Amino acid sequence: MPPSNSKETASSQDCTRISELLSRVGDKWSMQVIRTLSAGSMRFNALKREIGDISQKMLSSTLKTLERDGFISRTVTPVTPPMVEYALTDLGRDLEPAVCQLADWTLRNAERIESARQTYDDDAMAAK
Repeated sequence: MPPSNSKETASSQDCTRISELLSRVGDKWSMQVIRTLSAGSMRFNALKREIGDISQKMLSSTLKTLERDGFISRTVTPVTPPMVEYALTDLGRDLEPAVCQLADWTLRNAERIESARQTYDDDAMAAK
């Protein structure tokens, strides 16, 4: 059934747009890349080392998506072999504080979350 007024339509469209964009920038690898690049521009292998448990294919794919969406820039220096650096754009720097706040919140609360999970799992096992 269609919405009854334009405000509901706008709200539905806003929710769709928010969901679409958050699924892109909110995935774990995009957040890790943005957080890592907040320290400054980096080359591919330095990014991979800093992030850790990410495959070359996944990092490459994530970088392409973030570049397409305007969050990072890719600069190629014509030397042999070519040197490629990635950096946050103005849009990426605008997003960076929110990403870093969420990452910091996660680190501050990781033990509480793990404890809550353990309590839930223990209660679920006891109820069986």
